[in-house]
Amino acid sequence: MDFWQITAKLFEGFGVTCLLFLLTLVFSLPLGLIISFGSMSKFKPLSWLCRTVVWIIRGTPLMLQLFVVFYVPGMLFGLQPFGGENGRFIAALVAFVINYACYFSEIYRGGIEGTPRGQYEAAQVLGMTARETFFTVILMQVVKRILAPMSNEVITLVKDTSLARVIAVAEIFFINEMDFLSKGLVWPLFYIAVFFLIFVGGLTLLFRYCEKKLSYYKV
Repeated sequence: MDFWQITAKLFEGFGVTCLLFLLTLVFSLPLGLIISFGSMSKFKPLSWLCRTVVWIIRGTPLMLQLFVVFYVPGMLFGLQPFGGENGRFIAALVAFVINYACYFSEIYRGGIEGTPRGQYEAAQVLGMTARETFFTVILMQVVKRILAPMSNEVITLVKDTSLARVIAVAEIFFINEMDFLSKGLVWPLFYIAVFFLIFVGGLTLLFRYCEKKLSYYKV
């Protein structure tokens, strides 16, 4: 294999990596917000359930969760919902969404609960409803508070996508292992680092720009 053949194969795998990354964010960000509201609910059974799920997911390895999502339905119920290459990708996506939604939920919860009570009280004095208070007064303050920890989790997600290879999802590392290491080629491993560094570098610049845009929100 020459350099351009290897580059083409890496781009093919990196496309799967990017798709897994983007879809995980699309589904886990809103799901994490829902879970955070459940964790903060005054209805104790719901709060207990959400906090227990978050504790379990945060306390177990993502690799184990990938195995559970992919293999357990077949082992316990005789079902094979994740057959074929597309099924493997869907199984990885489900595991990633659940995992990161739980992490995001704690970031959301910390941002919301960290907002001073005086903000809520001032909004009540002005006659705002709970909905108006949240979206008009609280939301942008929460966004500023959670941007740094959220950016850290998003960058971690970029690197965690490589774990999908354990259930044979054809992301960038899986293609490298099958096509290159078996032929005694080691340098593509370092070439892969360039893909991730550029991706993470772009995200870092994006989050820095967002932080500057929100810098006028002093909390």
